[in-house]
Amino acid sequence: MSLAPRTAAAPVSRFFAVRDPDSLHIVCGAHHRNLERLEQRLEDYRLQAESQGGGITLTGLPEGVSIAEFALGTYLQKTMNGIEPGEIEFDGAINAAFSRVMQQTGGAIKGLKTKVSPQTTGQTAYLAALQDESAGLVFGVGPAGTGKTFLAVAIGASELASGKRDRLIVARPAVEAGEKLGFLPGDLEDKVDPYMLPIWDSLRELFGQEQLDRRRLRGEIEVAPLAFMRGRTLKNAFVIIDEAQNATVPQMKMVLTRLGRNSRMVVTGDPSQVDLPSKQPSGLAHAMGILNNVSGVRQMRLTGADVVRHDLVSRIVDAYDKAEARNYNDGRSDAG
Repeated sequence: MSLAPRTAAAPVSRFFAVRDPDSLHIVCGAHHRNLERLEQRLEDYRLQAESQGGGITLTGLPEGVSIAEFALGTYLQKTMNGIEPGEIEFDGAINAAFSRVMQQTGGAIKGLKTKVSPQTTGQTAYLAALQDESAGLVFGVGPAGTGKTFLAVAIGASELASGKRDRLIVARPAVEAGEKLGFLPGDLEDKVDPYMLPIWDSLRELFGQEQLDRRRLRGEIEVAPLAFMRGRTLKNAFVIIDEAQNATVPQMKMVLTRLGRNSRMVVTGDPSQVDLPSKQPSGLAHAMGILNNVSGVRQMRLTGADVVRHDLVSRIVDAYDKAEARNYNDGRSDAG
């Protein structure tokens, strides 16, 4: 199902030939804007596109280079068929390349009660990384509503259902309780559940209540605050660290080193929404900085363009944004 190769994802370089100079200029765009746009859209694949005599050199992770080749070929063919070149047409060619690759891999995540498919190009790239067996650690960052946690849970649930992993483990920093959960009633799960409701809602949708209850009872699905990961070695497990922007630097180092044999980890969060007290640095941002370009680590960034939500919610958010802008401008006027 993976878009990415099963071997270690080493960068590759391929040459996209365009013999006609005029056609090469059209494909690259004015001042090479199309190539810049291609690099931007495929940044998570570390793509670099450089125009040379007779074509374009594409360098990056194999799946990114393949997507770029198909996008350039589609765009070139469109212009040769008489379609007016432009940014909209070029973006459409990139979207078509993402869709084609997902169709080749089956697109949907299988083995679950609910069919799960990516809804945006960013989600498509993110899902490819989640399905890449050579990526032992995947960072998925972006704003709320981009599906970063739900898609990670869906892949973990699928691997558990297929028998590829023995356990699905989800942890998140219980910042609201200061990681001091002893005063709350009940056992560990009772104490943690208020902070894990979004995860349980996702699992209930993916498995159904009956199967979810059975797997919880057998210990195949585990939830815990991040602090409870200390001292453990997580073997044959799919591990999700959610809301990781609220993990401290020492906590992040601790949990990343918990990975055991035949395990994979996904770390999700929104770096712009840090709730750590005393302005402590976020372990998520720190880890992504020092682990950039480390083999076996993938960093996927989702944006506002990947937000999938009810149209009414979008209109509500827009109304609040406009109101805040008005208040800000009124405040500046008063101050003047």
